[in-house]
Amino acid sequence: MTDGQEPRKLARPDGESIAYLTERPDSPAGPTGLTWLGGFKSDMTGTKAEALAAWARKAKRHFLRFDYFAHGASSGDFREGTIGRWRDDALAAIDTLAEGPQILVGSSMGGWIALLAALARPERVKALILIAPAPDFTEELMWKGFAPEIRRTLERDGIYRQPSAYDEAPYEITMKLIEEGRRHLLLDKPIPLDLPVRILQGMEDPDVPWTHAMRLVDALTSREVAITLTKSGDHRLSTPADIARLVQTAETLIAEIETR
Repeated sequence: MTDGQEPRKLARPDGESIAYLTERPDSPAGPTGLTWLGGFKSDMTGTKAEALAAWARKAKRHFLRFDYFAHGASSGDFREGTIGRWRDDALAAIDTLAEGPQILVGSSMGGWIALLAALARPERVKALILIAPAPDFTEELMWKGFAPEIRRTLERDGIYRQPSAYDEAPYEITMKLIEEGRRHLLLDKPIPLDLPVRILQGMEDPDVPWTHAMRLVDALTSREVAITLTKSGDHRLSTPADIARLVQTAETLIAEIETR
């Protein structure tokens, strides 16, 4: 863990716990903090989260990162995970652990969670940075893209083990995940958020096509939406240039918010 930190645990009412790490400067440079929201099957020690934590220490900014239910160091059975459950984890972390007005930084699935959290906490969330955001992915990028035999497997067995390009173990996709995800779909109507949104997207992303990010741009009602497309960018967006772009985006957005 960063600087030898061990994750702390936030207890949840159902007996499960959320693992988290924070950067808490003694004399913050300003009131605005950042919260990291990771992707599907990722954890809070990934390259981008670690880079933001290192930047936050130097910049003297509060930074929160955590693992959703059944991710990383948090407890739980992944097959019981749903978008609503992970949204609730994010809200619990923001409500209990985050300090000050927040910029939510959401990667892939974390982009969907960030949007849902911003809708639920408009008084707290002041801006979003979304990296290869995947709102509605359970429906648009999974269910609609699955071959008929995969859909039949899900309907019959309740689970499909999808090979992963990022992990030796397959992703366990459940019918519960697909069906519950339909309660949280956003792209079929305007998304009523009036706050700055910055989107970083690779055009060679095999998992979340850049056209999906453009659907999000169209759906957001905010006029302060900007998207940066990297022609050679993949889904991870973790090269040194990608990381530098992410940090610069955070710095610029904080300055914009705090000088209003």
